[in-house]
Amino acid sequence: MAFARICTVAVDCPDPAALAEFYAGMLGGRIENFQGRGDWYDLYTPGGRMSFQRVPDHKPPQWPAADHDSQQLHLDLDVDDMETAEKQVLALGARPLDLDDEGGARDFRVYADPAGHPFCLIRPNA
Repeated sequence: MAFARICTVAVDCPDPAALAEFYAGMLGGRIENFQGRGDWYDLYTPGGRMSFQRVPDHKPPQWPAADHDSQQLHLDLDVDDMETAEKQVLALGARPLDLDDEGGARDFRVYADPAGHPFCLIRPNA
């Protein structure tokens, strides 16, 4: 039986305010600076909370590369329109990592957020 619930997903990054803005641009919600400090920001969305904490010597994960640091974590985000969502995340500052969706046969595309964390846009029920 479960005895805990996910409270937040905390993401290490060099600039937590900027990364919170990036994800707010995609997910909506409101950003709060934790206790007025510049090293932790929370993004509250209808689906839950993400947190962003400053790590001055942050090293972005490598994707895909077995001989480097692993991807550490990644988010899968459902989208209704892949083409529109792709344009929007690129405009927000994402960079493409793997856009070959095999002519629509594969239901996801992979990007990196501005701090280098991989995330996927996914066509649900594709």
